[in-house]
Amino acid sequence: MDSNTVEQRTQQSLPDLKISDFDYHLPNELIAQTPIEPRDSSRLLVVKRQDETLAHQHFRDIEGYLQPGDLLIANQSRVIPARLLGKRAESGGAVEVLLLAERPDLGQDTWEALVRPGRRLREGACIFFGAETEEQARLIGEILERTEAGGRVVRFHVPGRSQVRQNDPYALLDVRQAIDEIGKMPLPPYIHETLDDPERYQTVYARIRGSAAAPTAGLHFTPQLLERLRARGVRTGFVTLHVGLDTFRPVESEDVREHKMHSEEIELDEATAALINETRARGGRVVAVGTTSVRVLESVASLHEGRIVPYKGHTRLFITPGYRYQAVDALITNFHLPRSTLLLLVSAFMTKPLMERAYQEAITERYRFFSFGDAMLIL
Repeated sequence: MDSNTVEQRTQQSLPDLKISDFDYHLPNELIAQTPIEPRDSSRLLVVKRQDETLAHQHFRDIEGYLQPGDLLIANQSRVIPARLLGKRAESGGAVEVLLLAERPDLGQDTWEALVRPGRRLREGACIFFGAETEEQARLIGEILERTEAGGRVVRFHVPGRSQVRQNDPYALLDVRQAIDEIGKMPLPPYIHETLDDPERYQTVYARIRGSAAAPTAGLHFTPQLLERLRARGVRTGFVTLHVGLDTFRPVESEDVREHKMHSEEIELDEATAALINETRARGGRVVAVGTTSVRVLESVASLHEGRIVPYKGHTRLFITPGYRYQAVDALITNFHLPRSTLLLLVSAFMTKPLMERAYQEAITERYRFFSFGDAMLIL
């Protein structure tokens, strides 16, 4: 597998776009605060690019739009309880740490994270978690350095174990157990309701832990719906992209070319590559479940001149209008935040005017937006 980072579409190759042109007004009451039950009862806006028609359905109706020979590609990453509430060892002041990505290149049990309050957490600062006093702490973190994006690199250890643990096969497991015990599900900041069942922020096929946010387009699938699709002749393959918060951050610079994409870890294994190539050879469609699956597929295709091969590495691929899709034929996606990289990606797939019409239609028809909201199928 190739370990290079996909760096295509640098600032020099991006088109001249203003992020203010990708803004829209959304009434606050349309931001979904809780998941709908059952999962596949959410609404589905079907967008056909060829004739630019829109149709209103429910997600369970998607089987009528997928054909025998089609291939769903979904992101199997599982969300970890990445929000850790702790205290500064120095003062006892409250601290919040949001885990973004593991950094084994910087040492075992080391993570890149966002921290609050950042100005008080400099290199060398220690944080304890899971107890009122440091002596009773379940987990301890040490700030190693500041990242370019303003986050921190944090190394964790479980008190009572040696901090020199490179040859200790149980160290990583202990830290993960502690995170699982004391961490909270990292719901997006626009969700203010408490999530009663943490599994509702996981897809039913999530199995490789590592994400700080859910690949939300997949939340609509139930095991029963997937089984009906398989019986119809629609196959399913899986890729991995561990979602970090950069995926959802608004683009802050007016000139899109000035936005810096964060590196994300991706993997497309040999079995999934074979499924994709077989589907393409037979004339079937590759249907990406969510923008994270799009980024994996298009990153691999961009690195290999349109070919799909096994790949494990990183990507900074920035998809904006003007990008030519090479691997994705149809897309299942939720409705995304204004001024986001995800809205740019969707606009590139369906054209900006059609995207604007679809979003306005969804607002008029009172669709539910964002992570726990409704979905679109773009054909």
